[in-house]
Amino acid sequence: MKQRVILIFAFCTLAAVPALGQKAPAWLAAAAARAVPAYDKDVPAVVLHRETRNKIEANGKLITTEQFAVRILNGDGKDNAIARAHYLVSAEKVRNIEAWAIRPGGSIKEYDKKSVIDLISDRNDVYNEYRIKIIDGSSDMDAGAVFGYTVETESTPLFYQDVHLFQTGLPVLTSRYVLELPQGWSATSKMFNSAQIDPRVSGTSYTWELADLKPVKSEPLSPSIVNLVPRLAVNYGPEGASTAAHKTFNDWLDVSRWASTLYEPQVIITPELAAKARELTAGAKTELEKIRAIGFYVQNLQYISIDIGVAHGNGYKPRRSDLVFNRGYGDCKDKANLMRAMLKVLDIEAYPIAIYSGDPTYVRTEWASPQQFNHCIIAVRVSKDTEAPTVMEHATLGRLLIFDATDPYTPVGDLPDYLQGSHGLIIAGESGGIAKMPMTPPEADVLDRELEVTLSPTGDLAGTIRERANGQTSTAFRSEARRLSAADYRRMLEGWLTRGSTGARLVEFSSADRHADAAYDLDVEFAAPRYGQLMQNRLLIFKPVVVGRRQSLSLTEQTRSNPIELESLWMRESAKITLPEGFDIDEMPDPIDFESEFGAYRSSYEVKENKLHFTRSFRIKRSLVGPEKYNDVRGFFKKILDAEQSSVVLIRK
Repeated sequence: MKQRVILIFAFCTLAAVPALGQKAPAWLAAAAARAVPAYDKDVPAVVLHRETRNKIEANGKLITTEQFAVRILNGDGKDNAIARAHYLVSAEKVRNIEAWAIRPGGSIKEYDKKSVIDLISDRNDVYNEYRIKIIDGSSDMDAGAVFGYTVETESTPLFYQDVHLFQTGLPVLTSRYVLELPQGWSATSKMFNSAQIDPRVSGTSYTWELADLKPVKSEPLSPSIVNLVPRLAVNYGPEGASTAAHKTFNDWLDVSRWASTLYEPQVIITPELAAKARELTAGAKTELEKIRAIGFYVQNLQYISIDIGVAHGNGYKPRRSDLVFNRGYGDCKDKANLMRAMLKVLDIEAYPIAIYSGDPTYVRTEWASPQQFNHCIIAVRVSKDTEAPTVMEHATLGRLLIFDATDPYTPVGDLPDYLQGSHGLIIAGESGGIAKMPMTPPEADVLDRELEVTLSPTGDLAGTIRERANGQTSTAFRSEARRLSAADYRRMLEGWLTRGSTGARLVEFSSADRHADAAYDLDVEFAAPRYGQLMQNRLLIFKPVVVGRRQSLSLTEQTRSNPIELESLWMRESAKITLPEGFDIDEMPDPIDFESEFGAYRSSYEVKENKLHFTRSFRIKRSLVGPEKYNDVRGFFKKILDAEQSSVVLIRK
């Protein structure tokens, strides 16, 4: 979630760009003539000029003008030569979109209206008012060419706030954001991922500008790009305006009040809806069982997004619960709203939570804005008798069980790991506000694995693997089983086995989805011919680690620029390996027990009654590690890798 590379601090001056004539604007000619630093060879392009200008007119209309110029440095940079104009059909229009290509020899291509393509923004939605106009100049680009475009759109802001990224990964020579306000208006701002930048102010015009932004290197386990590049958050409006009249927000309580006016009228309970809620919970004996029954039903309704009236608040407003129930589909906020209605039938109170899905660190509590959210989940008010890993204590609302009614793989009592620890807006009128979501303890997500295998005198290995996955670990198992066809699922298991032993063969398998318990069981029978290496018909060498982890980790680079996001992981393995008759242990690895700030690893070996009892356990702590500790992180995982490559040597008697 990015094109990122290392800057080499050397500068070169490009050959002068020939006169551009009248077909390219002056700002683009000036940008194309700029000297460009020398970058690492993997940097595909450099942004010469990036400017967004927002002008609020007296009638309340917002006119946005974007100017963008990029120089292509190599063949991989061609995809940056695309102009995009996003707009809402019902409330926005693209006044103008135009683009130019300046080839290395100085010739110019101007793209006319026939070059513009108009597409739906998200093709997965049944209907979506978000559309995009595109001019694609990528096929005209060679190394050294410059592509530039201007886009002008007109809209009516839903509220007086904006967020702006100064770059998207490529290096940028000049990046500028301009806000032009009517008389009597003012603006305030906050910067994230960067030192605070004060705008240049001229009357009611505000300009924020950054220069010489380095490329952001693409690295595994990095935070998302929005948490690495400078991000500007702006509030603006008439001086002395009230929050109700002008849709400005002083704090998160203001946002809760505003959002509640959109959500509360949509909870509609019909006799049919009430009857279904009672039917689903007829056999439930506890409060938690009732919530689980409703949650499972809502989760399994088809997810369909139909975005209509977004510019008038419907991007934040759910459909009426009775409509969602009757039609049997909805998006995240529709599902949360339906679940609220069905729980209300059972006298269980619940509240929607606006949250950001995909990055638990995205939302910044210093800036109260609904623009920071892209997802909706639910908080269910529960009694002291209901216990679950995702129950949190709220100062005003009491005990709340947090649940995502959209994720089909995570049951009630658990929460997707990409939401855990996030800040979400509990929409509960005067009692709502921002709150940190719970994080499940490591033991809730543990994977337990047991192996019982037999090693033959020729090195053939055969036996069973039993895995018991819990919590978020079980969601990966559940997702694989549901998404993949039977043939693809079998191939996935075979691939997992052969990563541990090249010739491994899957004999048979069985599984059990214990969804209500947030658990998944997998039993595998396998055979691995020539797993052990027989040397001189005397020594038999094999690795006790028969199968590896499902998660892969790549930290091969020698240096690091970005922080490292480590995800929580805990696996416990116990293996009983029946040794071949006629062999004794000649060499056996030493047990290992080490711990660091990133996690812990332990292993042990013991021979009893001709069986090698091998155990290992490793835990990784969820954490954000600074790049200065990169070598420490690599060292930690290298010790684990070395331990798992250790071999046992048997000698013929």
